[in-house]
Amino acid sequence: MTTLPTVKIPNPTAVFAGLDKITGRITTFEAAIGETVKFGALQVTPRACYTRPPTEPQNTDGFLEVDEITLQGETRRIFTGWMFAASPGLHAVEHSIYDVWLTDCKGGEGTTVAGAKPPEPEPPPAPPPPQHRAPAPKKR
Repeated sequence: MTTLPTVKIPNPTAVFAGLDKITGRITTFEAAIGETVKFGALQVTPRACYTRPPTEPQNTDGFLEVDEITLQGETRRIFTGWMFAASPGLHAVEHSIYDVWLTDCKGGEGTTVAGAKPPEPEPPPAPPPPQHRAPAPKKR
């Protein structure tokens, strides 16, 4: 049995949750792909965010970079890699004051990574043509 490759839908926006451990407040924020968003002392930059079509099991993932701005004003990379929304503890950013994890991607138009639309379901087969009987020969 041949397994078809998984269809990945690229999305223009990544959605994150961030925890401020001092206040205990969780904040939801969004960032466009390639855009850097500041959360506390962290700068979060998503580079890719993928979802799956509704016909497949959901598996949202994203590739991102997270930098910390130190008290001295220096930028230090603390995370580069993939995050999976279904497993936030697997690759979440754990900082002494802030945690950040991917929760969703949005804005995808249903185009696959390869640039082609996902396959459309096949239409149902056409009904068979009606059976026509030849007219009976005329009696003389």
